[in-house]
Amino acid sequence: MTDAAIRIQDLQKTYAGGKTALHGVSFDVPRGQIFGLLGPNGAGKSTLINILAGLVNKSAGKAEIWGFDIDEHPRNAKRSIGIVPQEILFDPFFTPREALEIQGGLYGIPKAERKTMELLKAVYLSDKADAYARSLSGGMKRRLLVAKAMVHTPPVLVLDEPTAGVDVELRQQLWAYVRELNARGTTVVLTTHYLEEAQELCDRIAIINHGRLIANEPTTTLLAKAQEKVVEVTLDRDIAAAPDIACFEKSELKGDRVIAITYHKDKVNAGEVLSALNAAGYGIIDVSTREADLEDVFLSLTSDRAAA
Repeated sequence: MTDAAIRIQDLQKTYAGGKTALHGVSFDVPRGQIFGLLGPNGAGKSTLINILAGLVNKSAGKAEIWGFDIDEHPRNAKRSIGIVPQEILFDPFFTPREALEIQGGLYGIPKAERKTMELLKAVYLSDKADAYARSLSGGMKRRLLVAKAMVHTPPVLVLDEPTAGVDVELRQQLWAYVRELNARGTTVVLTTHYLEEAQELCDRIAIINHGRLIANEPTTTLLAKAQEKVVEVTLDRDIAAAPDIACFEKSELKGDRVIAITYHKDKVNAGEVLSALNAAGYGIIDVSTREADLEDVFLSLTSDRAAA
């Protein structure tokens, strides 16, 4: 048994037309974490997830789920993972209750051991248990997919863009459930375009770009890589133009008395920036700073690689 929930080693995928989607990707998903898998559109994330789901055959490399190799022990590997797809896939002629019962039957779960109503309650669909799936809203259908993925109580849950098209309230409900699952021991792998969600939820984040792994670090470590910081300064008088001082990366006038100063924290600190401003004859009334976020890091890493 490995201590990784998912272990990927030198995973490669080249499609029939010659397009390579994955170039030797390797990383582990630690057990018990919420793990973010991020990347631009077309980066290779969905290909990787589809390989884990058994929907796409890899060209080379290895993948294990909960210690089971997907080639050597495919049945055990599939029972160890639940996948919520990006596309909303459902049978419009079944009710949520029937959909979960059928899913439980496909996994060989005895009727007495199925947790259909418990799952529907957890995803706020118990009042829709007997409504036809076609009558559900987009957000409800997405939550039904989460319930279907958890029917066989897998130790690993993969959520591929789970909140796309979901309103803010339903998104918060979904994340509350994901946090609860994680607290009970489920390892969660999340792909999302909402970077603030990844920043708030994920313990660790891997970033894929052009089929290559370009980052795989704890979220706090990744955030520390952002070198640009912004400080907004309110001056004691109106000015016509933002000052140009050597230690500033750039400065921008935000109002008659407010300037936004961008600087590289590996070259100077906020105190030095303010001292330079003071030395140039500007009186400072108020100061506020903006910390770099995951979007800054993501754009920096992916644009650097794209440019290379």
